[in-house]
Amino acid sequence: MTEPDIFGKTVPILIRNVTLNNKPAEIYLDGTGRIGSVAEKITDHDAEFIIDGNGAAALPGMVNMHTHSPMGLLRGYSDDMPLFEWLSTKIWPTEAHLTENDIYWGAKLACLEMIRTGTTTFNDMYFMMNNVADAVDEAGIRACLSYCMIDGGDHAKFESECSVMEKTVAALKARNNPRIMPGVSPHAIYTVSEEGLRWCAEFSRTENIPLHIHVDETDENPDCIKAHGMRVVPWLDHCGVLSERCIAAHCCWLDAEDIRLFADRGVTAVHNPVSNMKLTVGRALPYPEMKAAGVNVALGTDGASSNNDLDMFAEMKTAALLQKFFWNDPTLMPADEALAVASRNGAKALGINAGIIAPGYLADLILVGRNPTNVPAFNTTSNAVYATGGLAVDTTICNGAVLMHEGVIPGAEEILQKAGEVAFDLVRRATA
Repeated sequence: MTEPDIFGKTVPILIRNVTLNNKPAEIYLDGTGRIGSVAEKITDHDAEFIIDGNGAAALPGMVNMHTHSPMGLLRGYSDDMPLFEWLSTKIWPTEAHLTENDIYWGAKLACLEMIRTGTTTFNDMYFMMNNVADAVDEAGIRACLSYCMIDGGDHAKFESECSVMEKTVAALKARNNPRIMPGVSPHAIYTVSEEGLRWCAEFSRTENIPLHIHVDETDENPDCIKAHGMRVVPWLDHCGVLSERCIAAHCCWLDAEDIRLFADRGVTAVHNPVSNMKLTVGRALPYPEMKAAGVNVALGTDGASSNNDLDMFAEMKTAALLQKFFWNDPTLMPADEALAVASRNGAKALGINAGIIAPGYLADLILVGRNPTNVPAFNTTSNAVYATGGLAVDTTICNGAVLMHEGVIPGAEEILQKAGEVAFDLVRRATA
């Protein structure tokens, strides 16, 4: 039985009887939000709590690098449709009715799902981000939160969106919460003007915060060439968007020159295989060329209305299998790379010292309990990527605080009940 007092406290914790990199290990969390030591046996400690892993595999917490967290309210609401028909006839009309209460409970549901399935950090793009921040704060998870700019080429709308973004970033910074990072998110080249893209790029630079944008989810290049005389990635570079702060989601239709620009500018590309396959965007992210060029590639689920879940274990497996299948090479994205793409590479993009279980790193880690999908444990990483789902996660720890243990998350039932009610009320209002 889980000790109730263990939850949500950043205190010294000793984790015993786990496997790390296929070897027996103990992990000491020093009470400052960081990992103090890792060894086969730790005898010198002042742990307030001792967790017996019962042979669990210890892994870094997953870093979900592309989400729209409140969209979990629309999970299963409209599926099996072409992308732009789905957006224009179902998603955008419903989102027009979102309230702050909807956003809050949608984000609460997303945080609950991510904690349950082993994610400790997510990179979010949506609206009313202060309400998302409330949910993140209460959940104990880590997040980079960006207001999504859509100006549609209208200067008055551009000015209004800039004002909202400035206020959002200021409010998020004022929280002084080390788990909540602000970002900036121009939605995409087809929804944001050159003026908007340039402003976002400069705002990201002056505030030194990430810039999160959709890039080439579908083949946007013919329209971009027609409008601007160049492909999407050169156009973004022309507008100053590409830099080491840029996190580009999807990136399915990049060519060799686009990839070279990404590498030269230090851009992170985010693979979203489940959403891309479900919405049939026509091409897989060109991981082999990106890897060869040295581009940092991370992993994201996209929103739960297009995925339809936020389980990064499912995303890891799908990413590895899609890359092997699409590019016809079974050696592509082996298990150790898939795990790095799902954890360490995302942490690198956000500038946080996480994604590795070692002394000095943030205490963002998970325990995957022994179950039929990870026995025998010839290779715990291979089991994590190819065999194990997120619901096999037993314990989730973020910033040194236990958010879930033995599958228990305090307050989970209330969130499930309330989020379900809010979701049906939103759809009722949108379709009345």
